[in-house]
Amino acid sequence: MPRPIHFEIHAGDPQRAIAFYEAVFGWSFQKWGDFPYWLVKTGEGEPGIDGGLVQRQGPNPDPAEPLPVIGCVFTVAVDEVDPFVERALAAGGSVALPKMAIKGVGWLAYCKDTEANIFGLMDEDPNAA
Repeated sequence: MPRPIHFEIHAGDPQRAIAFYEAVFGWSFQKWGDFPYWLVKTGEGEPGIDGGLVQRQGPNPDPAEPLPVIGCVFTVAVDEVDPFVERALAAGGSVALPKMAIKGVGWLAYCKDTEANIFGLMDEDPNAA
């Protein structure tokens, strides 16, 4: 069955977005080629995928404007949601959907990065209710 093997984050200000994801998750970025594209390394030795960060084509969405999600939302497995929400806020992000229980699965929150992209934070906890 086909599975996702790569993700892309679109950024109006790539350096600001890189600083955000380095601060929140400790991911590393490496410039690739002569165009505005960076490879994203999210870790090693555990389940997950790596991705890319690319210069957004067109205007950045207004972070204050409630718009529908266009594209896919990636969710990051974390040990505990609250500290990562705090890291996202400290790095210039915002909360899109506060932490909530997904019964029998875990705790989930959605945040926005500095470029108004939404991402999820999931703490797996079968006792979540």
